[in-house]
Amino acid sequence: MTGEGLDAVTATAPDDGHGSEGGCVVRVRFPAVEAVPVEVLLHGLRDRRSPGAGLEVGDERVRGFLAALGKRLLRPTLARRYPELGSLGFFLRPSELARTVDALAGARVRVPRGLVFHVPPANVDTVFVYSWALSALMGNRNVVRLSPRAGAVADVIVETLREALAEADPVVGETQRIVSYDRSREAVTSALSAACDLRVVWGGDRTVREVRRHPLAPHARDLAFPDRSSFAVVRAAAWSCAPRDARVTVAEGFVNDTYWFDQAACSSPRTVFWVGAEGDCETARADFTDHVTRVLGRRGWGGDAGMAVEKRVATYGLAADGVAESVEFRGNALANVTLADGVPLPRRWLGAGTFVHCRIGALAELAAVVERRDQTMTHFGFGREELEELARRLGGRGVDRMVPVGSALSFDRVWDGVDLPVEFTRLVTVVR
Repeated sequence: MTGEGLDAVTATAPDDGHGSEGGCVVRVRFPAVEAVPVEVLLHGLRDRRSPGAGLEVGDERVRGFLAALGKRLLRPTLARRYPELGSLGFFLRPSELARTVDALAGARVRVPRGLVFHVPPANVDTVFVYSWALSALMGNRNVVRLSPRAGAVADVIVETLREALAEADPVVGETQRIVSYDRSREAVTSALSAACDLRVVWGGDRTVREVRRHPLAPHARDLAFPDRSSFAVVRAAAWSCAPRDARVTVAEGFVNDTYWFDQAACSSPRTVFWVGAEGDCETARADFTDHVTRVLGRRGWGGDAGMAVEKRVATYGLAADGVAESVEFRGNALANVTLADGVPLPRRWLGAGTFVHCRIGALAELAAVVERRDQTMTHFGFGREELEELARRLGGRGVDRMVPVGSALSFDRVWDGVDLPVEFTRLVTVVR
């Protein structure tokens, strides 16, 4: 679910009169709104006398706060306006939090990692909550760098966090910080990097490279989620044989996967592979496109003029370069590109609602196409054994997730092949 990160930020956070500190001032947005020098911020989080010094993995105080936050995010007024918040609230329900903690049980003692510094992307507003929530659940003290360019959803989340804090144990306010600062203030990133025990960077390759210029302490670790791309795979015969209600449901799920974050999320498919005979694939693809177009019409997604121009420039550019065999537009919301035979698959973002279509004869043919940067494969019409066989055939060369169409944006504790709760903790061996 990553996208643009630190490299995309251009706004400037207020320094509240502390500019003489060399730019090392951050605007704290949670638990309270204030501007403080980064040294003051870190001193509070390092203070071993603070309540946060005693946080444990699965700490009930943090668990209660996260569950209360999730309940607020599931309020109908919010969930209807921002569907992605409903998914986030569901992720934070008490039973899911309990499963995450219980999955870590073992013979060794598991303890928090320490201070975790998160750098989420600017264009996928909910990512910072998933990353931070799992880290907090593991008992860590956290600093989340929220871009000043973050959208309305991020503002709603921060406001809801403050609401939930009013009923939370004081330990939450003592140990968790969400801050904003401009990317030009590299001294802040340097200070937070030097102080943390784990740095988590979500964003493009450029963001990861920029952040990594700031050294970590010798014992600290980096966890990076760089540029990724994703695709969908549909068995043509299964689509054509599916009941109409099932096809409608899949089309709705496909729209959710791709349009919630303007197709910029790393797990949103940009290519659709059709598996089967040529005639079957043509028929299924035409029907699929009709269903997706109707879903977009019902939801009122038309796309603005600027995005329409972006898509046309990108798709006609592919045609001019001989990459695209044909281009089809369904209004401003949907653009389909048929890839020419034998050309490399374009993995860059071409504009919201722009899809490259390819035909393959069998699922196994994906092994020759997949690259390490490919993350999520959404699928329809395949059995578990077929999918597991493909995973073994790929052998780690790419694809970390295989999920049904409609589940591309469903966050899981294992992301990009990384078990996040495990990374957010350390093991202590006790021998008697």
